[in-house]
Amino acid sequence: MAEIVFVHGIGQRQRGPATLGEPWRLALADGLWKAGHTDLADRVGRSPGSPGALGARMAYYADLFDRPDGQGAAPVDLAGLPPAQAAAAVELAEVWLRRAALAAASKRDRAVARAELADLSGAGGERQGMGNAARGALAALARLRWFAPFGMAVAHRFVLRALAEVVRYLGEPGMRERVQERVAAAVDDDTRVFIGHSLGSVVAFEAACRRAGPLPLLVTLGSPLGLRRIVYDRLVPQPPVYPEAVRRWVNVAADDDIVAAVPDLTGLFPRRAPAAGSGPRIDAPGSDNAPGLETVAGLETVAGLETVAGLVNVAGLVNVAVDNGSAPHEALHYLTSRQVGGPVGDALVAG
Repeated sequence: MAEIVFVHGIGQRQRGPATLGEPWRLALADGLWKAGHTDLADRVGRSPGSPGALGARMAYYADLFDRPDGQGAAPVDLAGLPPAQAAAAVELAEVWLRRAALAAASKRDRAVARAELADLSGAGGERQGMGNAARGALAALARLRWFAPFGMAVAHRFVLRALAEVVRYLGEPGMRERVQERVAAAVDDDTRVFIGHSLGSVVAFEAACRRAGPLPLLVTLGSPLGLRRIVYDRLVPQPPVYPEAVRRWVNVAADDDIVAAVPDLTGLFPRRAPAAGSGPRIDAPGSDNAPGLETVAGLETVAGLETVAGLVNVAGLVNVAVDNGSAPHEALHYLTSRQVGGPVGDALVAG
């Protein structure tokens, strides 16, 4: 049984489902405890298979980015990517730089990011060619302490792999299906909660869209889902909508998490309009599906009944801010927060 399914993010090739899943499970137990769900915290924290334990399983896919000959990680030089993927990677790097210039916790990082962005544009305002832009954007990110706590050489490799994994999942033929097969293999009839971090939030969202049965809760942590051209416009299905199987969606982002460059997803994932004659789904005020709380494409909601291109804006997505301290994108810091433990506990109690 797997009541909870985790979906990891970028840069996890050196781990596996057990070594990655165990710390996530224990971190979530702490988050449940902080939120007052002490019994559930105890059950999630128990060894898998022990009496009374709640199942938590990691949907692991990082090895799918390895070379097919089994000789380790695929080359991370962006020059080895197809042109469209390389261009997307450069654009993503620049988005992260712009986010760092505005929101990085370190004053030094903000100043470095602003200077690097100015350099990338060139003194005369002309953008560099693709090769120079790629090298410049990667080097600029690697100079940020946010990416380089252990030195620039490590940061450069991490940034390369992070960018490559994002664009390969979204653009490499067959990659999305192989990753989604891993998630499907981790899910069973008892699954009530999906928790996805970083790129894993994109994977978890798309898995939720494919789910046939009900899913009480989707949690996205440090998510890049709101990046319009790079991620949002490449999601499946298009246009992106609120996953029909999901009762509640909680999107959690630290203010200084550079990867979550658009931390507020409000209005980006409206629900599909109900079938003709079935009537709109309207729940009691204050419930998860109470209408009238959001906007769609800049249009004001009136009692939650407007439709835009066949979509109806009925609330179900909640955006939550957290403080992750010195590691704003760290998955374990997200999981240990009461802001994550609270809704997970509520979903598990509701059954």
